[in-house]
Parts: sequence; structure tokens; C-alpha cells
Amino acid sequence: MDKKSIIGIAVVALLFAGFAYFNSQEQKKYQEELAVWQAYQDSVAAASKPEVPPAGEAVAATAEIAEASGAAAETAHARRVSQLGGYLAAAAEAAVEEFAVENDVMTVRFSTRGGQIAGVTLKDYTRYAPRGERSVPVELFDPASARFALTFYVKNGTNDVPVNTMDYTFETQPVTRTAEGAQSVVMRLPVGAGAWLEYEYRIYDSRTPQRDYLVDFDVRLVGMAPEMTNQTSIGIQWANASYQNERGFKNENMYTTVAYRFPGESSIEELSMSDGEKSKNVATAVNWVAFKQQFFSSVFIAPQNVSYANLSFATAQPGSGYVKEFKAQMAVPYTPQTEGYDFAFYFGPNKYSILRKVEVDGQKTALERLIPLGWGIIGWINRWCVIPVFDFLRNYIGSFGIIILILAVLIRLVISPLTYKSYVSMAKMRLIKPQVDELAKKYPKQEDAMKRQQATMELYKKAGINPMGGCIPMLIQFPILIAMFRFFPASIELREQPFLWAHDLSSYDSILNLPFSIPFYGDHVSLFALLMCLSTFAYSYYNYQQTASSQPQMAGMKFMMVYMMPLMLLFWFNDYASGLCYYYLLSNLLTIGQTLVIRRMVDDGKIQAIMDANAAKKSKGKKSKFQQRYEELLRQQEAQQRARKK
Repeated sequence: MDKKSIIGIAVVALLFAGFAYFNSQEQKKYQEELAVWQAYQDSVAAASKPEVPPAGEAVAATAEIAEASGAAAETAHARRVSQLGGYLAAAAEAAVEEFAVENDVMTVRFSTRGGQIAGVTLKDYTRYAPRGERSVPVELFDPASARFALTFYVKNGTNDVPVNTMDYTFETQPVTRTAEGAQSVVMRLPVGAGAWLEYEYRIYDSRTPQRDYLVDFDVRLVGMAPEMTNQTSIGIQWANASYQNERGFKNENMYTTVAYRFPGESSIEELSMSDGEKSKNVATAVNWVAFKQQFFSSVFIAPQNVSYANLSFATAQPGSGYVKEFKAQMAVPYTPQTEGYDFAFYFGPNKYSILRKVEVDGQKTALERLIPLGWGIIGWINRWCVIPVFDFLRNYIGSFGIIILILAVLIRLVISPLTYKSYVSMAKMRLIKPQVDELAKKYPKQEDAMKRQQATMELYKKAGINPMGGCIPMLIQFPILIAMFRFFPASIELREQPFLWAHDLSSYDSILNLPFSIPFYGDHVSLFALLMCLSTFAYSYYNYQQTASSQPQMAGMKFMMVYMMPLMLLFWFNDYASGLCYYYLLSNLLTIGQTLVIRRMVDDGKIQAIMDANAAKKSKGKKSKFQQRYEELLRQQEAQQRARKK
């Protein structure tokens, strides 16, 4: 061993010995300080600890406290009886119980406090889980926030007592089964001798779409007329807070709102989908009110309608686990002859095939309108074309990614005649452009603009060209694009369905989570949205190349069409459903491919021959009345311009 190695070992040994000594001294110091601190804590505890009396004195003190508590309780009870009456006072003091009733698709939890539904669990659906498998079933609302109450006035001697059923505990009856195959839950609130308010809930076991998620709710006023004060209505208060069940708070919040339906209407109304708080007072009759989430809804249905509805929501903070807090205040008419009311609740998915079959008392409810499929022709396309085809394909194909591919191909085939006409129209415009340029040279002056326009229109007419021929097919396709935009984010069938790298086609796909958030873009990178925007750029660039030469006015729109629009779509669609971005990606690629095929099939020489034949035919024929009126209008405008210059 050399000298340097020996010195190195010695230095390391000294350092180790020094560290051990220093550590032992620090440990000793810490133990001393800990002992001092423990002694201080013991002294404080001893000083604050009450003196323990002898055994006899302790028993006497406990007895005095119990006696005082009993006296206070008796005083409070007596005061409550004088205010509310004996029956309501007993209901206010009774212990609260909770129990659950379930069928094949949901579990409904009841609370005797207020006799209300305190929670609903959907068995066939799970909440989004950031890590691991989705195993937690969907809860429609937070039990702590659940509130359903009737409000009215009863007599107590000469006093009018306001009653809010949430302040009282109902007496529950054993769960029974009805002849219709439903589980019946009956709860009663005694109000007086031989008078009580009765709730009956019926949950159906038969697995049918119209009954699966429906809970009949009958309210009976048994012997209540003598107890009720002179009033014309009974109030209804309903409130709860919805959990965040989906991956993206922003997207789920956008579709979460309060919806309601006017009696007899096939459409519905909604509070605007926004952040913050929103409220609306509906002064007319309402058939139902829904606390609507993106894919699930809680609906209170009144077949005989409520008199009015004051509705509101407040948006929760992102990351809180909630989306919105809902509130609804309603009322139903009351007379001494009123024996009760027949209501119903719907607690379930926003699934078109289920909602459109839900009926209450034999009446159509139009609950399917909760799904935002669009208005007018857009909604018609979704309801009568897209959904039936989608449901048909689901019976034979398990992958929703393949179903969307087939749907995109079918739609492109249906609109292929429009694509063909659009391309032929653009080809005609391209072939006739040299003649249009000659007219521009022939009439270069501004005062000859009318003549140039008239000559151009005459040229188009002879060639058989419709100037709007390239735009009209695109306008006809536009409702289909909007219909898809409404269908995919609202389709619960895509929920929890994976495809390629996307774990859920109803939510955004993320290949990269950013450590920061980009304004208007977000904190993640959606690959389907990125690919969709790149395909939009490719299609826009190709389309511009085809139209710019034949339509000079398109040159000024190059930046907006080719560059700006795809960039805007990237920011817009980054939080949208990956299924929608995937469909638009396929649509763009299929359109590009279809256009290339048509371009190979269409011969410019044949198109030119057809244009020449049309020109020869039109030159021999008479002008139509429309053309005569149009030319007369141009002559009048030209004459007016000359008159103004003089």
C-alpha cells in the first residue's frame, strides 16, 4: 500500500470518528431538550386538569348535570309542543333512519328525515378514475346536499304553523311489492289525530326502458283538510349538488344545467350553459324540471304540472369533485278537496333509446330532448338518420372506433353526388377563366362594371355554369357536420369506450399532460384533435389550390382558410370528445381521397365539350324572363350611374 492510500484511509477514519462524536452530542442535546419539553407539557396538563372530587361527590355532580339536562330537554320539548303540536313535535325529535331499495340498474337510498330520496347509485356506469380502473359507480348527487321538501301551513290552536318536511322525521312502513311488480316504500308524517302526510315511492323491477330508472312518487293528504290553514298552494323545494363524473371539468360543465318543459311542448328550455351562477323565474306552468348533467339527469315530473318554477344553479370550483349545485322552488295548487298528487322522478342516463320511451300516467314526457342533438334539420338528421344507423351497427360491431369509421364512410357515400357536382362546377370555373379574364380586359374601367358583370353572367349562362354551384353542395353538407358536432359529445354510448390511445371516446384523449395551462388550449395535448387539425389544413390547402385559379376572390381568404381556421380548431377541440375529433379526421381524409378519385375520373376535355354544346344551344334559344328582368335591372343601374356622374 503506498503512502497516498494510507493518508487517504486515515483522513476518512478521522472524518468518520468526528461525525460519530458530533452526532452523539447532538442526540444527547436533543434528548435533554425533549425531556424539558415533556416536563413542560406535563405541568400544563396538570394545571389544566380539573380536580377530581371524591367518589360520592362525583356521583352527585353527575346526577345534578343529568337532572339539569333532563329539565332543559323537558322545557325544550314543552316549548316545541306548544309551537308545533304534539305530533309534529314528536316527529321533529325522532331519530333518523336510512335504508336502500334497489333493482337491476340502480340503488335508491332513502332517509326518514324529510321522507326523501337521499342518494341514487347507477349500477351500469362508473365514474372517471384518474388512476387505475373505473370501479366506482356513478352517484347522481351528493347525499349531504340532497333536499326535497313540501312546505305548507297547519293549525295549532290560534297559530298558523309553517311546515317544512325536511325538519321532521317520517315513520316508515315495511317495503312491499305491488301487483305491477314494483317495490313500494311508504313513509308518513303524522300531523294530527287521524291526519298525516304520506309519501309512496314505487321502484320497478321489470327491466324495461320506460321503467328502469323511473320512480313513481305519490303524495297523499290523509285527513289533512281540517289541519290545513287557508292556503291555495303547497310549495316544493328541491336541491342537490352533482358530482364530477367525467374526465374534463370544462366539457362536463358546459353540458350541465337546469332544463324544464312547458306542458304539451315537444321542445324544452334550459338555463344558459355557463360558469358562475344563473337563475330564472318561470311564472307559468311547468311539466317537469331536470337537473341535467352531461350524461345523466335527475328529473322531477309533475303530470298535472306545477304552477311556477324558480330555478338556479351555482358552478363549483374545478378540482372540487363537484360540477354544479342545483336548486328549484315550485308549487302545486291546493284546495280543501285536494287528496294528493301524483309525481315521478327519473334518475338515469341521458340515453335516447331510454328517454324517448319514458311515460308517466300514460303521457309522453319528451325527456329525450334532454340530449342536445340540435334544432331543426340538425336534430332531424341525428334522430332519424345518425342514431338509427349507429344503433344498428352496434348490434354487430363491438369496436366503436370501427363504427365511427363505417359511419363516416356511409355519410361520404351519401353526399358523394354533392361532392361530384361541387368538383365539376369548380372545373368549369377553371376552364372558363381565360374568357372571364378577356372580359375584364375588354371592360377595364370602373364605370363599365355593370357591362362586365352582365357579360360574365351571359358567359356563365351559355356555358351552363351556376356561379354558386361550388358553394351550394358545401352548404348542404354543413348541417351534417353540425349534426355530428352535436351527436358525439352527447352520445352516452361512447362513454368508457376505448379506441387506439383514447381511453374514453366521450372525453378528450391526452398523450401529454403539460405542467402548465395554455390559455384557450388547456394543460394537455389531444392527439386526435391535433391530427384532425392537420388534416383540415391539408384539405383546406388542397381545396384552395383547386379554387384560387378559377376564383380570384379566394386569394384574399388564403390566410383565414388555410392557416387560421385549422389553428382555431386546434384550440377549440382540444377539450372536446375524442370521438368527435376522430370522426372529423376521418371525414377530412375521406373527402381528400374522394376528390382525388373524382379528379381522375373527370376529363377536362369532356367538360369543355359539354360547355361548348351548352353555349351553342343557349345562343339559339330565347332568353328566359328571369334573364330579361336581370338584364333590364343592370341597364337601369348603369343608367342611374351615368345620371349621377352628369
